[in-house]
Amino acid sequence: MTQAVSCIIPVYNEAARIVPVLRAVAGHPELAEVIVVDDGSTDGTAEVVERIEGVRLIRLDPNRGKTGALAAGIAAASSPLLMLIDGDLQGLTPAHISQLARPVRHGQADMTISLRDNAPRLWHLIGIDYISGERVLPRSLLEEGMAALDVLPKFGFEVHLNAIALRRRARICVVRWNGVKSPYKNAKYGLWRGIWADVKMMGDIFRTVPPQKIVGQILAMRARRVGYVPAE
Repeated sequence: MTQAVSCIIPVYNEAARIVPVLRAVAGHPELAEVIVVDDGSTDGTAEVVERIEGVRLIRLDPNRGKTGALAAGIAAASSPLLMLIDGDLQGLTPAHISQLARPVRHGQADMTISLRDNAPRLWHLIGIDYISGERVLPRSLLEEGMAALDVLPKFGFEVHLNAIALRRRARICVVRWNGVKSPYKNAKYGLWRGIWADVKMMGDIFRTVPPQKIVGQILAMRARRVGYVPAE
């Protein structure tokens, strides 16, 4: 029997981009619930989300960062499986959601990770995006690491989750998302603000997992890959 899935979408100032993402997940037959965590947005994101039926909104104030928003969403989720989705994706469809969910729902993998069209070329060559924000996993996989979320850097969640998955010897399935892109930060914020946002994100990642260990984490995750779902 397949298990229910809770979809969690952390967002911050995504009023201009969130609606197409919500249209892909709201009412999806493979999702038991959709939870959007608005992380102290100042651009009306919460009001946009409230207009979409079939979506539960959690408001945070002040801003906690992506890790804090995900922690709030995970705590509120009711299903044994969690789907984590970034709120700024372009080209996302209900079919992509099914692709990501099914390997875990049907017991073929313990965690799925998306590989978007515009992920760095190196990740396509390796066959895995180690900091992808789109994943499906059992909430039990996170039980040992939930307490750490309170002290993790704002963008340390993905590499923290990677470390847990490797310790638990999780089977990883990479799902190639044809047609899906994540906008670059310089397109969202402008050149210099975008560069600074990337610098801060990488700083958070390296504070969570030291740079000298990142390559090992990537290679270990690649070795744990049990499947690769090609683009549809």
